[in-house]
Amino acid sequence: MRNIKLTIEYDGKRYLGWQRLGDSEKTIQGKIEGVIAQMTGETIEIIGSGRTDAGTHARGQVANFKTASEMTPEEMQSFFNRYLPRDIVIKKVETASERFHARYNAQAKQYSYYVWNSEIPSAFNRNYSFHVPQTLDIEKMTQACEKLIGTHDFIGFSALKKTKKSTTRTVHQVSIQKEGEMLHFVFEGDGFLHKMVRILTGTLIEIGLGKKDSTIIDEVFQSNTRKEAGETVPAHGLFLDEVIY
Repeated sequence: MRNIKLTIEYDGKRYLGWQRLGDSEKTIQGKIEGVIAQMTGETIEIIGSGRTDAGTHARGQVANFKTASEMTPEEMQSFFNRYLPRDIVIKKVETASERFHARYNAQAKQYSYYVWNSEIPSAFNRNYSFHVPQTLDIEKMTQACEKLIGTHDFIGFSALKKTKKSTTRTVHQVSIQKEGEMLHFVFEGDGFLHKMVRILTGTLIEIGLGKKDSTIIDEVFQSNTRKEAGETVPAHGLFLDEVIY
């Protein structure tokens, strides 16, 4: 049995997220597993580096699966990209070590969130960014980013209820780059809780709008209370850029 590693790009607009559900036709995992069954004749469950929510996109999702197929990586990639929908692309197929595990071996992840910050909406970017027509104070937002860097309990910036699992994560980078009318938020860390990037972005936006002060970040870390943080911004502005091993 070989262990195959996939690097995957997808437009999540039409899908219910990564994880296969009852209706596999509406999930990324389900679509890929369906093509693997065609390709190898095997019923295989692929392992993703993590879930992405409904509507979230990816430039560098990673998954792996075990197969007895003797097809070369190049043949597999060609087959995938021939039979997958056009909004799911296999960017790379590699033979990995037997012990490689897309989720457990991941050391860090990088996400991007895009905000179209203009009074006039964009016809072209509307499915890949969140429109904020009001002026944002980027300097205040950038200063607030510094408070998020480091090791903290991020449960107050997540959609999780109380859990026995650790909600402590280390965030290595949070930055905001202005690219014309587009604001590009970058988050890199050893892991992210459910909806954490979207809630962090929503909090930073409310700071930029003057609805909250940056001290709210300290307060959320102290209280671990979700209701103190900002709103959850829509999924369609979120991209999983890279999984780092």
